[in-house]
Amino acid sequence: MSDNAATPAATAYVPPQVWTWAQPSGGQFANINRPVAGATHEQALPVGRHPLQLYSLGTPNGQKVTVMLEELLALGHAGAEYDAWLIRINEGQQFGSGFVEANPNSKIPVLVDRSAGAEAPPVRVFESGAILVYLAEKFGNALLPAGGAARAECLSWLFWQMGSAPFLGGGFGHFYAYAPTKQQYPIDRYAMEVKRQLDVLNRLLAERRYLAGEAYTVADIATWPWYGALVKGQLYGAGEFLSVHEYPHVIRWADEIAARPAVQRGRKVNRTWGEPHNQLHERHDASDFALRTQDKLQQGGAA
Repeated sequence: MSDNAATPAATAYVPPQVWTWAQPSGGQFANINRPVAGATHEQALPVGRHPLQLYSLGTPNGQKVTVMLEELLALGHAGAEYDAWLIRINEGQQFGSGFVEANPNSKIPVLVDRSAGAEAPPVRVFESGAILVYLAEKFGNALLPAGGAARAECLSWLFWQMGSAPFLGGGFGHFYAYAPTKQQYPIDRYAMEVKRQLDVLNRLLAERRYLAGEAYTVADIATWPWYGALVKGQLYGAGEFLSVHEYPHVIRWADEIAARPAVQRGRKVNRTWGEPHNQLHERHDASDFALRTQDKLQQGGAA
């Protein structure tokens, strides 16, 4: 801790007796933050030709689902073909009426399953962990053990990720990378927790190949976009700050998963930043990876 830890009491924030939303909170996402739910405008969701319709953005949570879908296709599950529609959250598209109908919480990703046909209501699934389990069960417990101790172990690590990532993204990531001012206390608080989480993973992966054992599962698919990216220095520019080299077993695991072709495809979908060849804004056919990444479109390829 530096001397900055003891800030003068005169500058300390004193919470009011009743909080009110008086002004934007500041930071990178201030334009979309608000203390109420519901739609802000009318906007129907587009529907493509496949039964599975995904509405998302290529954030870590979005990547979980596109990687899962690509892994299912690689396993030969033709029914996992999908349309992936881009939701630009910085522009507030998640507050459109159609999106809110699919997910009242207005967060990506959202999956709408129309497999039952036009006569049956579509199935909406929101929260990335729920989507992974839904897809695994839909395709015969693919990438999810069918029962017993193996299933319990897999689900335990899947929900570990769901409970832990908010400390990484909403806690550390916000205060380290996105907050309008840098404050030592919250950065220290969340850096400590993120390093503890990395140590949990590192100790686990010293003894097994994947999170749930020797088989690759939805637990790995959920965790890799967050913690795999973090230990490879690809998240928040925080690799050096968090001394990620201290977690060699997590790095080994991250590299092994990153080498999977389905993972390489899935992480490109709905991605709007980075190298153009790694951006596939929307995915409606397997051929889109060869024809419709941003580098191809910029070269005058398919419109």
